[in-house]
Amino acid sequence: MGKAQNNHDGPVAPLWVRRPEALHLVAYAVAALVFTGQIVAVILRGSDWPTALSVLLAGGGVALSWWRPWAGLVVASAASFAVTAVGHDPLSVWMMAVLVLFAVALRGKQPLAGTGIVAAFFLGAFMTLGGFRGGAIVGAAALFSAIAGGATGAALRIHRDHWLTLEERAESAIATREIEATRRVTEERLRIARDLHDVVGHQVALLSMHLGAAEIGLPEDAESSRQALVSARSSARTVVVETQRILTLLRLGDDISHDEALRPTPALSGLESLVASFESIGLDVRPSIDIPPGFVEPSVGVTVYRVVQEALTNAYRHGEGAATVDVRERDGRICVTVENRVGHPPHGSGSGSGLGLVGMRERVESSSGRLTIDSDDGRFRVHAEFSPLGAVV
Repeated sequence: MGKAQNNHDGPVAPLWVRRPEALHLVAYAVAALVFTGQIVAVILRGSDWPTALSVLLAGGGVALSWWRPWAGLVVASAASFAVTAVGHDPLSVWMMAVLVLFAVALRGKQPLAGTGIVAAFFLGAFMTLGGFRGGAIVGAAALFSAIAGGATGAALRIHRDHWLTLEERAESAIATREIEATRRVTEERLRIARDLHDVVGHQVALLSMHLGAAEIGLPEDAESSRQALVSARSSARTVVVETQRILTLLRLGDDISHDEALRPTPALSGLESLVASFESIGLDVRPSIDIPPGFVEPSVGVTVYRVVQEALTNAYRHGEGAATVDVRERDGRICVTVENRVGHPPHGSGSGSGLGLVGMRERVESSSGRLTIDSDDGRFRVHAEFSPLGAVV
């Protein structure tokens, strides 16, 4: 299993769960201190060489267990038997063997087998060598220390595994929720795409057909009406293209890149054509567009285009007289202003739903821009500001 991590939304895992090697280091550090103390005692007491060899054997078992847990445990346990056999106080060597057993169990090895090895050597020494100094009480303490060492290491290991299992389940639950949310979003996209295709696409196609039929049925001298119908059919084709682009976005979702999603959509380069399309249907537009080439990030350019489009649509529906369009760079920002005289505000009564201005505000905010709409002294004014890179204004 991997290392446990802190979860800021829940309880924090204990240090020994997050850093399991810390307990190993502590166990081996204590064993090293005990071994050092025994070596110093052997030297100061002038112990015979069998005693010294027994202590060295115990230290070797501790060191070996770092790489070979089972072999090191057997050697350290055998050292406890040897040090008892030569008449040396076995308490410190027993402690080293128990610490090795603790570390072995903590690594996930079989705790019962490890405890059995240590207990066998302890009991063997007690039974074959005529008992320990201190009698049966010391022997029982040695046996229970072996059981406690193995049980403690195993319990800590089990607790850590349980904690890691809970974390994995939590991560799995989060991932499952994200997958479910993505699935529902995808289903909703497909539902919207089907509705657009079945309803909007069908109706626009019928509209284009009827416009074509009306154009054919016009008399020869109705040139102005014919031009109006041609413009209407062109707008219908544009709606079809835009609808297809939206359908593609809805169906593919995140599988297409940002640039690919924006490429079919007219941006700043299409502002002049946009103005011309409104002029062709009778709106007096006075444009002033001055943006350096390549100055605006594509997604911001799309939003600028849509703001001008919606503002001119409102001017055509509700306005009186000319509409001024000013799009320029000012102090490192993109400033868009569309202004016209109105007989009644676009969000008031009439055939409009008022959703156009809501959509305009949502578009501007999605590009981290700022939108101001006011209608003072009979004039309706839309003003938007953007960072060219889409940063917060």
